Amino acid sequence: MKVVIPVAGAGTRLRPHTYTQPKPLMPVAGKPIICFIIDNLVEAGLRDFVFVIGYLGDKVRDFIEERYPDLKTHFVYQEYREGSGHAIWSAQDVIRNEDEIIVAFGDTIFDVDLQQMLDCPDTCLGVKKVAEPREFGVAEVDSDLQVLRMVEKPRIPKSNLAIVGLYKIKEVKSLLAAIQHHIDNDIRTVGEIQLTDALQYMLEQGIRMQAIPVNNWFDCGRKEVLLETNAMLLSQRGYASDMFGLPEFENTIFIHPVAIGTDCQISNSIIGPHVTVGNNASINHAIIKDSIIGNFAALEEVVLKHSVIGSDATIRGMNLSLNIGDNTEIDFD
Repeated sequence: MKVVIPVAGAGTRLRPHTYTQPKPLMPVAGKPIICFIIDNLVEAGLRDFVFVIGYLGDKVRDFIEERYPDLKTHFVYQEYREGSGHAIWSAQDVIRNEDEIIVAFGDTIFDVDLQQMLDCPDTCLGVKKVAEPREFGVAEVDSDLQVLRMVEKPRIPKSNLAIVGLYKIKEVKSLLAAIQHHIDNDIRTVGEIQLTDALQYMLEQGIRMQAIPVNNWFDCGRKEVLLETNAMLLSQRGYASDMFGLPEFENTIFIHPVAIGTDCQISNSIIGPHVTVGNNASINHAIIKDSIIGNFAALEEVVLKHSVIGSDATIRGMNLSLNIGDNTEIDFD
């Protein structure tokens, strides 16, 4: 069984970071987003991966080939970013003869019983109840979680079950035919050829689909969600650095949980809680909490919170000199 991971998006909601760094390679809780996805799938026994690349695709390819040399990998270039359905269609030459495939979006970290999905006799999709379903593809289901209808970003949602970007497709040829139908007839939602619309077309052809609830789901497409995901994962066992295993850094206090990369130089600082620091970072005279710091970043005399600092970025001297009179209140938050 092949796994298809679309990673061709430009990540506009995470700019300026994604001008130079593909969104799937953004660090969370000590490792890039895409590693959480691949590691979960490999743990379930999957070894054959198809990556649909585009914007900054060479960086994704180089990272995957170096980090996962033992996987069987295929890289397909999506020349035009026409949506999630079009991304799958771009890989048709690699997947058309497969009996079934897994599709996992490259910016979504999921916590789900993958074996339940693999054992499901029907095509199935991961779902999660959300407060604002209008921002997502939505599934309407019956009491047995059989999917009745799917709508991409509905104006008036009839369900609060968001489709989380994880699918098992058993009818691969039917999926490709459904996407082709939408391309030929220029059927778009929000200006794009959507996977949700193709799956709805398959439902209308009588293909059964099952909804699989996921335990947790992190759509890391925005800074706020990226930081929330970082904090949540660091609080779980296995993601944060061992508080007793960190090197001794000069005059520095760590408020756990934190994830500190290798070969860092940190001094005269307070780091944490919920801070990820990339490899080879240099931090001096800083107070940092609830933040993500990229590889080779250099920070000196700064106070940061709720911040995402890219790789190779340099920040110095974020100090203030104030002359404040009586009965004054200032809030820099």
